[in-house]
Amino acid sequence: MATDVNETGKGADQVDEQDLKAADQAAEIYGKLREELSRVIVGQDEVLKQVMIALFAQGHCLLEGVPGLAKTLMISSIAEMLSLKFSRVQFTPDLMPSDIVGTEILEEEEGTGRRQMKFVKGPIFGNIILGDEINRTPPKTQAALLQAMQEYEVTIAGQTFGLDRPFLVLGTQNPIEQEGTYPLPEAQLDRFMFRILVDYPTFEEELQIAEVTTSQEKVELNALLDAQEIMGLQQVVRKVIVSRSIAAYAVKLVRGTRPDTDDSPDFVKKYLTWGAGPRACQALLLGAKANALLEGRFNASIEDIKYVAFPVLRHRLVTSFSAESDGVTTDSIIRDLCEMTSEDL
Repeated sequence: MATDVNETGKGADQVDEQDLKAADQAAEIYGKLREELSRVIVGQDEVLKQVMIALFAQGHCLLEGVPGLAKTLMISSIAEMLSLKFSRVQFTPDLMPSDIVGTEILEEEEGTGRRQMKFVKGPIFGNIILGDEINRTPPKTQAALLQAMQEYEVTIAGQTFGLDRPFLVLGTQNPIEQEGTYPLPEAQLDRFMFRILVDYPTFEEELQIAEVTTSQEKVELNALLDAQEIMGLQQVVRKVIVSRSIAAYAVKLVRGTRPDTDDSPDFVKKYLTWGAGPRACQALLLGAKANALLEGRFNASIEDIKYVAFPVLRHRLVTSFSAESDGVTTDSIIRDLCEMTSEDL
């Protein structure tokens, strides 16, 4: 029987000592990041983990939760721990594309009086970009992020400017108040690797939050990683081994979300009107690799695919009226798909 190999040519059981060392280092770094963040953020361990997975897999995140769950504080704290430039954009109905990417101004040189156009960079020229309430601005302004998120560059007046790396866009949404909002276009939703749900804390966590945030204590976070180290980890993620059978499971899972194909089960045909595209396959595999690395492993597993399936797929599935009337959620559809998708090659 032939050994399952990944794209690097390594078999699933052929991990060298350097690979194992890289996995151990990544797990140790993640543990330190989690411990450091816990000094500021109580709970939300899964949210931190998924943001870290997206960062090391070079993806972007959409965080969804009601106001007051420390989404903004978490993002700014992560940027502080990672020694990265943090930019915040408050999305409003009157926000213009130039408010994000920058604009050209007419500048007069002192002494000569000569005038020339000068480009003033916008907040997109950072490492971690927080798009707060990203669905409160019109599609024209939302579209200003598309090129940056996909190609890591922006074009102004025919001139293209590269963005600093690493580059991570984190958008936030309020799932309750929809008045005055503009749903994100499918093209932009698909560029977010993860849609992360930020839930309420437990009783003990909320009690700790109430006590800590009403005291005089002010916490200063320590920087644990710089840009070069992060980009190094991003390259290591690409080397994590994914066997062909696991890659096939990810593809079958994505194809199973498409109601108009023979691969999809009956409940998908009933409850979904649109499924996920090939970009979801890429996100599943890269997310699984990053998750394995954060747990100190250099081999991704089916369980890694199942773990990232929820944040990867939940914003890429369009439910039907039948799903809404029967109270069926995208997460329940993903859960059923994960259970019934064959793990055989």
